[in-house]
Amino acid sequence: MHSHIAEAIKQPDLVRIQPDLICLRFETMKIYSALGAVRHLLDSGAVKPGDTLIDSSSGIYAQALALACHRYGLKCHIVGSTTVDRTLRVQLEILGATLEQVEPSKNLRLDQELRVRRIAEILEENPSYHWMRQYHDEIHYYGYREVADDMDREIPPGPVTLAGGVGSGASTGALATYLREAGRDVSVVGIQPFGSVTFGSEHVPDPDMIIAGIGSAIEFKNVRHDLYDRIHWVNFACALSGSVELLRSTGIFAGLSAGAAYLTTLWERRADSSRTYVFIAADTGHRYVEDAYAQHRGAKGIETLRPHEITSLDELRPPWSAASWRDISQRAHGS
Repeated sequence: MHSHIAEAIKQPDLVRIQPDLICLRFETMKIYSALGAVRHLLDSGAVKPGDTLIDSSSGIYAQALALACHRYGLKCHIVGSTTVDRTLRVQLEILGATLEQVEPSKNLRLDQELRVRRIAEILEENPSYHWMRQYHDEIHYYGYREVADDMDREIPPGPVTLAGGVGSGASTGALATYLREAGRDVSVVGIQPFGSVTFGSEHVPDPDMIIAGIGSAIEFKNVRHDLYDRIHWVNFACALSGSVELLRSTGIFAGLSAGAAYLTTLWERRADSSRTYVFIAADTGHRYVEDAYAQHRGAKGIETLRPHEITSLDELRPPWSAASWRDISQRAHGS
């Protein structure tokens, strides 16, 4: 029996789609990250019950941090993107968290810059607040050790390929780190939208990009680039196709990053059938219904899609590009 709802809904489900293909399906993944980070802060004395925690969020982390604060008796203030919808706004209000949303922006970069700028203003006015820094602080890795332990017990022995979105880096990066510490042979496929600076696609815009949480228009310091073996850059249309096919073929209703992960995992699996493939579904599909799933009749069949394999970031192009990140990094550094 769980002592708090956050402990209950954080638990993911491992869903076997094929003998060698598994979905790591969360209701809302970042609860693990937020709970682990807040526990660490309390245990280390960095914060104490009654303190206020503050951070920026496009939606998923806002709910996670609010629940973690509710669980541990802390106050919560969120500077949110315009993607924080009414359903979440009402939940945050009832949970006692305060939310302020920045003005609508023309692009992701301006949205993130406005949120970070507003946090700086709030901290200047309230120096006792603790900024969680989900984009930068590696304390957000800690909560995923438990997930990695569960995966190690349940996934068949042998090499594993893990695929998932790269936002702050705390999910795919942490899971890979802890699975490797357990002795697993793990390769990591990271997924990015076009226009994200983290893996160098900022020069290739995707005006339809609403894949919240996996892209970055500013530097995220807790992304460990060397953990990633392959990177796939996927646009909105391809992510939608993957999401629609995931729901149609498996019944899993998940966000756009899950659709992108499913699409890229199926592609990677074609090249090497000797591994177990695990892709991450970080949240449910509910907040993507109007802006994405409602367009399902126009989604292309995934069998018609294939990535443009690149050897240099100059070759990036929509709708879908892929590369060995290690090779690109070595060429960039002249080795």
